[in-house]
Amino acid sequence: MNSFGEKLRFSTFGESHGKALGCILDGVPAGLEIDEAYIQSELDRRKPGKSEFETARKEADKVEILSGVFEGKSTGTPIAMVIFNTNQKSKDYTNIKDVFRPGHADFTYFHKYGIRDYRGGGRSSARETAARVAAGAIAKLMLKELNISVMSGISEVAGIKSEKFDYEAAKSSIIYALDSDKEQAQKDAILKAKNDHDSVGGVSRVIVSGAPVGLGQPLYYKLDGVLADAMMGLNAVKAVEIGDGVLSATTLGSQNNDEIRAKGFETNHAGGILGGISNGEDIVMNVYFKPTPSIFKEQHTVTTENEEIDFSLKGRHDPCVAIRGTVVCESMAALVIGDMLLLNMGSNMDGVKKHYH
Repeated sequence: MNSFGEKLRFSTFGESHGKALGCILDGVPAGLEIDEAYIQSELDRRKPGKSEFETARKEADKVEILSGVFEGKSTGTPIAMVIFNTNQKSKDYTNIKDVFRPGHADFTYFHKYGIRDYRGGGRSSARETAARVAAGAIAKLMLKELNISVMSGISEVAGIKSEKFDYEAAKSSIIYALDSDKEQAQKDAILKAKNDHDSVGGVSRVIVSGAPVGLGQPLYYKLDGVLADAMMGLNAVKAVEIGDGVLSATTLGSQNNDEIRAKGFETNHAGGILGGISNGEDIVMNVYFKPTPSIFKEQHTVTTENEEIDFSLKGRHDPCVAIRGTVVCESMAALVIGDMLLLNMGSNMDGVKKHYH
């Protein structure tokens, strides 16, 4: 499947070293002001080659809108966007033409499809996420009209955990660090792994503020379930927590319950979701990225003929994929919330009558 969503649905296309990649976003209501400069700024946050903490592959990631927008506003028809690749170095991958890279999708893609696109992983490359960010930027423009914001930052790198979550500070951090007191140690850990020809993992913390009560479709399209699906569908993500997540399993009910007063909830252990439906509090997620599998140490593997070999990887890769990945988490969260908002409009007759009256 290359599509995601129900009412607000997007499909992506393209490969890491192909001519271009892009997306088609369907379901955007007509009349939304499409700020192309904003969409580009979102792609600039995710694009590679900005610092020593990212891959050296430099791509402009210039987005071009092909359809669905007229005189600066959405027309209600599918919005197609394309991003051309300009800095492929496919020759860096010729040495792995018949080799499965440990930790990558090479092995499973080959055995599923019987075809080996060795150029940077082809469709399984995180390069595909640029298209998701383009779609997510339009979803964010929708949410802005309703005073809903989606923010994120890096809360952990190589086991170095943030003790505070400053989303404004993260915007000006080259690694999107949420805790400025931990930022240097996190940077040092990334660079040490890079200099050792290795990589580290990290955690993105995502927060949605301003979402109304009622988003989510029981029982099989729950808000937390779809958010988890969206995040787990990203490259290198191995776990997702909503609210307190794993910690919830270690506490008592009297500690975990969010008690309620007239003005709202006293705590937010649930992460803004109860019974799969938003409760009006901030929606909070932790998204766990494994270390980038592309490392430059000699490793054991097999070829497409199942021959055991030792090999060393070449190319340009992120020493910590979570850094740019956190921007993609934001985009996917925005797309899910946008989808849920459109689905929720017809959840009761009052809403239907209000629309048609």
